[in-house]
Amino acid sequence: MKNFLLGVVTGALLLVLCGVAYLRLGFAKVRADLAPAVWETRLMKPAVTASVRRQAPEMPNPVAPTEENLIAGGKLFINGCSGCHGRAGSEEDISGSLFPPIPQFHKEGTSYTEAQIFWIAKHGIRRTGMFANGKWNSDQELWTMAAYVKRMRELPPAVQEALAPKKADAAK
Repeated sequence: MKNFLLGVVTGALLLVLCGVAYLRLGFAKVRADLAPAVWETRLMKPAVTASVRRQAPEMPNPVAPTEENLIAGGKLFINGCSGCHGRAGSEEDISGSLFPPIPQFHKEGTSYTEAQIFWIAKHGIRRTGMFANGKWNSDQELWTMAAYVKRMRELPPAVQEALAPKKADAAK
């Protein structure tokens, strides 16, 4: 039994040392324009989701999802987030070429709650390109944007019309 435990400890230590060597010697691919290894995706995506769910306090959104607030949140999103996350009504999608893939809310929606969207927008997610917007936007603005993002795929017609690209914008 003693030899078995010694073998398990030795094997675990060897595995950790090999992992450290792999990282320290530069074998890990860090380019964001290459597809990640399958193991990396399987490891990191659930880790980010679990971390957000654990750290974001669950609370109701203090901003009511009125048409006026959804339009305001949509304008904030379009001006600050749509370059990466896409715009409702757009077919453009740059997410597949980057890691981690950038969520395209207008196509896939989100499983995060409004409180979790607020938390992510405020604090960002390290090493993903999602920066901490809380340095530039007020909590009120971030909650307004969270209401919009959560409902982006099912916006009322008046909100869709108000946020649709204007003809001058579409010509650009």
